[in-house]
Amino acid sequence: MLDGRIKFRHLQTFIEVARQKSVGRAAEALALTQPAVTRTIRELEDYLGVDLFEKEGRGIRISRFGEVFLRHAGESIGAVKRGVDSIAQARNSMGPPLRIGALPTASATFLPDVMVDFLKAGTGSLVTIVTGENRWLLDALRLGDLDLVVGRLAAPERMTGLQFEPLYSEEIGFAVRAGHPLLSRRNFSLSELAHYIVLMPTQGSVIRPFVDRFLLTNGIADLSNTIETVSDSFGRAFVERHDAVWIISRGVVFPEIQSGRIALLDIDSSETRGAVGLTMRADAAPTLSLSIMVNTIREHLKVAGRVL
Repeated sequence: MLDGRIKFRHLQTFIEVARQKSVGRAAEALALTQPAVTRTIRELEDYLGVDLFEKEGRGIRISRFGEVFLRHAGESIGAVKRGVDSIAQARNSMGPPLRIGALPTASATFLPDVMVDFLKAGTGSLVTIVTGENRWLLDALRLGDLDLVVGRLAAPERMTGLQFEPLYSEEIGFAVRAGHPLLSRRNFSLSELAHYIVLMPTQGSVIRPFVDRFLLTNGIADLSNTIETVSDSFGRAFVERHDAVWIISRGVVFPEIQSGRIALLDIDSSETRGAVGLTMRADAAPTLSLSIMVNTIREHLKVAGRVL
């Protein structure tokens, strides 16, 4: 178990004493006093419960426990130095491009604010954001055309070679314009949807199976007067101009609900709840820019209280 009392100074001092084979010479190299170096080594030995150095004549030599620890301490110091160098390089030059695929539920809610925070980090990376069907986005991610997909968890067969980090959960809603006739009715039957144009997610969309299952569970096997679309801009425009019903993830229409332009029908759709998060390639090490983007998304949602 990692001892939280072990600090960078312990590792740095230990490595220098091992290299110099002398507390005095290590103190000179570190610009410290000999008592300070001795005290640091004693602290480290106390934390580890072993002697890292042994007396040899008038000098010292590293112990067998010290030899074991030296390999790992060196790797730790090297990793920190590489991290510092990579950050310096990123700040002094253009970072690698960052390509993000986003489903409407992310594009319409938290992603705009995340981008503002990300740009403040000054990575120099050119960010490209694309939208589309979940199937297309995941294929592009798998081929390396995208670095990250932000949206719902896909079906298991679509996740080969990919890894998913859940952030929060969201359910599907039935959105209509303000003043829609169904808003004034309570306890209406879902079968009444047949009297209106219904905007449905396309067959390839990630939420379509949830919608189909929900409708079948509620006795609706078919809706003949439908339009299939994953375009959130078309959906908003259509339902605001017509007495239609738009079946969509609630987050997509959250801004319009707040403004009063769109409302949700009083339908319990909690069974359609699904995880929203980050999908990346399982075999690809994230770049510095991608790591900063992922952390920015996590922190933004944590502050907003939307983390699972």
